[in-house]
Amino acid sequence: MGENVSFWESLVVGHPVCVEWNQMTEGSFYHLSSILFVLGSMAGSGVFGLLYGYIFFALSFFCTCIWAWLDVCAADVFSWSFILLVICIIQIIYLAYQLRSVSFDKELQDVYSTVFQPLGISLSVFRKIISYCNAEVVTLEREHCYAVQGKTPIDKLSLLISGRIRVTVDGEFLHYIFPRKFLDSPEWDSLRPSEEGTFQVTLTAETKCRYVTWRRKKLYLLFAKNRYICRLFSVLIRGDIADKLYELNEKVSLDSGFRFDIRLPNYYHMALPEEAHSTTPSIHVQDVFVKKSTPNRL
Repeated sequence: MGENVSFWESLVVGHPVCVEWNQMTEGSFYHLSSILFVLGSMAGSGVFGLLYGYIFFALSFFCTCIWAWLDVCAADVFSWSFILLVICIIQIIYLAYQLRSVSFDKELQDVYSTVFQPLGISLSVFRKIISYCNAEVVTLEREHCYAVQGKTPIDKLSLLISGRIRVTVDGEFLHYIFPRKFLDSPEWDSLRPSEEGTFQVTLTAETKCRYVTWRRKKLYLLFAKNRYICRLFSVLIRGDIADKLYELNEKVSLDSGFRFDIRLPNYYHMALPEEAHSTTPSIHVQDVFVKKSTPNRL
């Protein structure tokens, strides 16, 4: 214990105090190195943030090497600064390679910039979503069907890139699906991973359409491995359903003026008076009468 006390005493008390500070500055390279290091410390998160930080750190250590070589003439300072410079350069090359390897077609790049990037999703995560599930971009010609009521199985999830999709049930119009919206988010949300089902509506291309599609089973495998991507799609799909509900509810009303979500028939049934349960009310959808037996679809 006495040795420890003597050590700390020699370190704190026994160390000579700086009586007079050096009036000479260390040179411009030293100060430039410090400024660059501060700028590098302000880097954000993600690949681009790391790349920004390591570039400024590399410049800072490069300036320190010059300062140690020309002004201080200290081999140890130069050696450590040079080692740190090499490490930063290796990191920059690695990050640049990652960014270069994450390249997509223009359509997928637009999907990323408009749908995923505003949520703070990095390119590396988007690459997993595209590559792991073998996502593909498909063309749907005008008046061709993406899904047919009661026939097409629910085995995929698709996001419309361009064009316009018309949603009908029993030949009656429900609503449109526009770009950057999911084609089958209600169907996806209505089934559990182990369940199977068919579309209860018909989706027809009103113009030439392009959409990116993921296979349902492969998406669930990705969700099981990556909970972050699972939560991401949960937010996207539920937000898409909420938008469809809002748009459709503006068009749907009963004779009494009561509005409800056609995806929630149980809620609607409870909201009606007791004596009205025995009757089958009608829904006005753009002046077309559709029975309450309309399938659950936004």
